[in-house]
Amino acid sequence: MKKLSKISLAVATVAAVGALSTSALAEEAGQKIGLSMPTQSLERWNRDGSYLQEQFEAAGYEVELTYSDNEVDQQVNDIQNMISDGVNLLVVAAIDGEALNTVMDEAAEAGIPVIAYDRLIMHDGVSYYVSFDNYTVGTLQGQYVVDTLDLDNAGDATYNIEFTAGDPADNNATYFFNGAYDVLAPYIEAGTLVVPSGQTDFDTVATPAWDTQTAMERMQNILASYYADGTQLDVALCSNDSTALGVTQAIQSDYAGDNTVLITGQDGDEANLMNIVDGAQSMTVYKAVANEAVVTLDLAKAILNGDTIDESLIEASGWDFDCTFDTESYETSEGNACPSFLLTPDVVTADNMVEKLVDTGYYTQDEDGYLHPAA
Repeated sequence: MKKLSKISLAVATVAAVGALSTSALAEEAGQKIGLSMPTQSLERWNRDGSYLQEQFEAAGYEVELTYSDNEVDQQVNDIQNMISDGVNLLVVAAIDGEALNTVMDEAAEAGIPVIAYDRLIMHDGVSYYVSFDNYTVGTLQGQYVVDTLDLDNAGDATYNIEFTAGDPADNNATYFFNGAYDVLAPYIEAGTLVVPSGQTDFDTVATPAWDTQTAMERMQNILASYYADGTQLDVALCSNDSTALGVTQAIQSDYAGDNTVLITGQDGDEANLMNIVDGAQSMTVYKAVANEAVVTLDLAKAILNGDTIDESLIEASGWDFDCTFDTESYETSEGNACPSFLLTPDVVTADNMVEKLVDTGYYTQDEDGYLHPAA
């Protein structure tokens, strides 16, 4: 693992381009990369698609970028079109990691390597997986609750908590939820944390498509059923920012108790960062997708060049952020481990958002203190 001071995406991009020789750019010219993103309805995927496109085009590749509107059939069609267009490599952020078998077979038959981006694809034809340490995302959320409420020194005090998890079709969602729940389970078992709704299994608390409206309506039902008498809700453990946004809206409009609820999130969406500044959301786990794009580019280069790929890629690439090479944690099928490059996420709060997001160049801050993604 290597850690140096962070720099902005713009500086990293310039450095990456400057490091490429004219001959290397000439060699990469004419090679085409297919980028398949799940949707533009969630803010983060727009950032992912944009960063990936910028990185690959700056390195001299032709890029075909698609968004599939959270429709699996559309994503299959998009990838099939890329295969027909003769892409040299596919980068796919799957809508449903178990629904792409046929088109992954087609990619394998065409000899096209596939990088599963951010979400694992459950197909042995996937060459590599690039993501963040998804279990750690959840543990950071859970530990934030433990530390903020000082649960280890709670004594006889009790706190009420409700869970909102992510999309069952997203392989990452269970990692996020399990990471958080594993941290909090001992406090639930001890009675320090109480779940008035009793909803603690993933299938019950999951939110299809990470949809804000769905998360809001479910929380409204929970509040009406278990908190209408003024019972205090202390924690809303939300796996990401789009669900946190819905939960926050429900609490602000339909909750009879004290609105100072600890609310977690993930992604650093603009509306949620505004809520953090305003005190409506407590934290978000930020995943620097600009860095994820850098790893994906360097991995793609190595694949297309026929290089040996292992932990040495991390050192050779000189990344200025934490990343590990993992050959055990993720399987595309039972017994078939998918070699993975896993970046380290970070907790962002009102106290450190300037340091973590503005000083690093990922966001700008306006005169009102609100953050906006850097252009």
